[in-house]
Amino acid sequence: MDLCVTIKGVSFLLQAGLGILANILVLLAYVHIALTDPNLQPVDMILCHLAFADLLLLLTRGVPQTMTLFGLRNLLDDAGCKVVIYTYRIARALSVCITCMLSVFQAVTVAPASGLYLSRLKAMLPQLVVPTFVALWFINMAICIAAPFFSVAPRNGTVPPFTLNLGFCHVDFRDNLSYVINGIAVSVRDFAFVGVMLGSSVYILVLLHRHSRKVRGIRRVQGGTMETRAAKTVVMLVVLYAVFFGLDNVIWIYMLTVAQVPPVVADMRVFFSSCYASLSPFLIISSNKKVKARMVCAASDQAVDNKDSNVKN
Repeated sequence: MDLCVTIKGVSFLLQAGLGILANILVLLAYVHIALTDPNLQPVDMILCHLAFADLLLLLTRGVPQTMTLFGLRNLLDDAGCKVVIYTYRIARALSVCITCMLSVFQAVTVAPASGLYLSRLKAMLPQLVVPTFVALWFINMAICIAAPFFSVAPRNGTVPPFTLNLGFCHVDFRDNLSYVINGIAVSVRDFAFVGVMLGSSVYILVLLHRHSRKVRGIRRVQGGTMETRAAKTVVMLVVLYAVFFGLDNVIWIYMLTVAQVPPVVADMRVFFSSCYASLSPFLIISSNKKVKARMVCAASDQAVDNKDSNVKN
């Protein structure tokens, strides 16, 4: 194994391993929060679902990609490739949709209730979370239904034109038309959701700026309200997604212009497209006081248990 392959393998291993661990920690923290406080805020429910979607993404793309880079071959047959690619496409779509949902819901939450309609919408937010999740799952399952038809296990020999070589699976579009149509459809969907989330985030930033000017000097010591902290977390998540989305799509647009995609280019796109899923839980942990408190509590309990065990011994 040469140095370049080793570096790629270690990079994907760290990305997948740390990302999976962090997303599991976020999910466990929210499970504990749900058990102790049944009335979860909409933003908490959305962050929990985002962690689940990102975990699914890393398991279906980061793990097999890492195993392939370290020399493991024939991981999946045709049926396995169809299931893994379909699940990955849904998870990737859910990641952008839920981040968009998060920004829109937070924008409505922090918006001043100046009218009857907005006041009713604010009151209805907790009841809208689960139906929105269900709708996003069904919509993305329907949109991604074509993915299994193009997914096959790698064959011996050269990679055919208009085929995405993922290492562990091939996505064979068979002709230029289906290749380009699929790329454009995915890009249009992603750009639409990213546009909405960026617009919502700009609106949140404007409201936060106005709020800070009004209360400057009054709450400087307190560091802002809970809604303000949650809004800042949402904006940071959106900015993080937008950065890696931009890198991902620059590479994707290049891939649409060539019939044979070099493996190193495909690997770069996979790495950048998975960065958000692996980094977003760390942002949630560092900025969400509820999640951080549960982790500190768990760590303290573990330290106490270890101390008691040492005393008994």
